[in-house]
Amino acid sequence: MHISVSGKQLDLSDALKYRVTDHLDRISEKYFGQAMEARVTFGRARSFFTCDINLHASRGLTLRGEGEAADAHGAFDDAAEHIAKRLRRYHRKATNHGHLRGARAVPTETGRSYVLRPGSDMPERDTAPSPSQAAATDGMDEDADPAIPEAGPYATVIAERPADIATLSVSEAVMRLDLANTALMMFRNSCNDEINVIYRRDDGNIGWLDPSPRP
Repeated sequence: MHISVSGKQLDLSDALKYRVTDHLDRISEKYFGQAMEARVTFGRARSFFTCDINLHASRGLTLRGEGEAADAHGAFDDAAEHIAKRLRRYHRKATNHGHLRGARAVPTETGRSYVLRPGSDMPERDTAPSPSQAAATDGMDEDADPAIPEAGPYATVIAERPADIATLSVSEAVMRLDLANTALMMFRNSCNDEINVIYRRDDGNIGWLDPSPRP
């Protein structure tokens, strides 16, 4: 497994880098046989050290842990423990995913993920376009690439990258959302072949959006 260890304006000792690499290699071998890659980033926040771990176990399965402590070693231990807790919660599913998912050949689509920076004219809240605004779009350049959002007065595209959209059951999607410690995930529901979205609600529960008609 390829592991990169870096620090934001920090000099990291060889002993810390070796400890990080050894620990993540052992996690990878225990649960997945061999993960693909891991990125570990250290930083400073006030008087504390921070650590962010992103472990790419297989295509579409990413684990994330964040830690904070008075020293870099403690911050890594905190982040690694967060990953370990999530893995213990989904031990059977995560292990089966790591060893069997490739054999099942679950289809994965590739989309695009964009990061938008609000412009100076960004309204305070989203509103539906007026009829005049909708009519104005009819005169857009027909040669423009519809896959790339317009960089207009309201937002500017500052980053883009591929995004995997896996075919999953809802329970598998919830597992991935929790393991990756993310707020939202899009997937194709294996039960009805529709694009679904799950997200983390403010009350701690998981929201689920399914556009298919209710039976």
